Amino acid sequence: MRKVYLDNAATTPLLPEVFEAMVPYLKDMYGNPQSLHSWGDDAREAVEEARGKVAALLGADSDEIIFTGSGTESNNFAVKGLAMAQQSKGKHIVASAIEHFSVLHSIRSLEKQGFELTEVPVDKHGLVDPEEVARSIRDDTVLVSIMTANTEVGTIQPIGDISRVVKKSGAIFHTDAVAAVGTIPVDVGELGVDALSLAGNQFYGPKGVGALWIKKGVRIIPFLEGGVQEGGRRAGTENVPAIVGLGRAAELAGAEMKSRIEHLSSIRDKLIEGLPSRIEHSFLTGHPTQRLPGNASFCIEFIEGESMLMLLGHQGIAAASGSACTSRALKASHVLLAMGIPHEVAHGSLLFSLGVTNSMEDIEYVLEILPPIVDRLRSMSPLYAKYSKERNRGN
Repeated sequence: MRKVYLDNAATTPLLPEVFEAMVPYLKDMYGNPQSLHSWGDDAREAVEEARGKVAALLGADSDEIIFTGSGTESNNFAVKGLAMAQQSKGKHIVASAIEHFSVLHSIRSLEKQGFELTEVPVDKHGLVDPEEVARSIRDDTVLVSIMTANTEVGTIQPIGDISRVVKKSGAIFHTDAVAAVGTIPVDVGELGVDALSLAGNQFYGPKGVGALWIKKGVRIIPFLEGGVQEGGRRAGTENVPAIVGLGRAAELAGAEMKSRIEHLSSIRDKLIEGLPSRIEHSFLTGHPTQRLPGNASFCIEFIEGESMLMLLGHQGIAAASGSACTSRALKASHVLLAMGIPHEVAHGSLLFSLGVTNSMEDIEYVLEILPPIVDRLRSMSPLYAKYSKERNRGN
């Protein structure tokens, strides 16, 4: 049976070049970077080299990079650490309604400590209006967090425009760029942000490693205490193999960015054009053009996404329904609901997130396999039976 992996938003495969870079630090070069001997020196040099590679991908300085255990940790660190460091100025936070739960839940945690949240709405494409951000900012706003791109619907936000609004207020601006870094060009200077989160497994690096970029001069409360690692801001023995892998993945992403975007955009567009034309009552979600190159997300009416995933899986196709963090919760996506998509329709979401290993033949296979699956599920759907009955009555 043909196997087609189209769930790269959940995690990307580890590139062979990345694995090869990690192997020495899993075997012979196992020293602790904090140790004062040659084993420690080798490990410390590897960590700093990786830090420079991640910084180069972002157009940043290496001493602005803090390594973390994941994108989720980076978001928790940024939201809680930045807000707490600024609380003498105020306790108001602004974030969009479609932020990742690692951002939204971090803010909910802060609300128990007296902070307030204003959620900025999005339009039908999941796009944040900078003017809405401006209207949400108050005199006591200390932090604004708007994601660079949404992993679920692919919409890329106008972060540069939003940053100009935020700067006028004097608030700190954080962006969750986990879905964007390594996939599209991300330059912290051009974006105008103060802090940025990323994760290695989103661009063919290892799982269990991420990074937080903090602009020089921006105060943040340490996330983990008890050690001197990462400038005392994130204690704990460094995961050297993973950090080395993240650095190598960043290096490859920078070198291959243009060719990756061209490849992913071409096969994405094939799927975006082909699926709605072959499946009645289906539509693209997210912005039609201002979207991630590997994201093709849809709503297919009258059936549930989980059922489609199961039958696609039986045909060797891996996809997703809703966000990676809620796909097992059987709940409608908060992103789609915020975009105004009805609850019953949001349950029929289907996300194909494409990667560099995918081909045009993979897309053709999906377009061959999915329509009969939809027909089968709709034949058992009471919602579709009701719709068909009403349509026939109208004729």
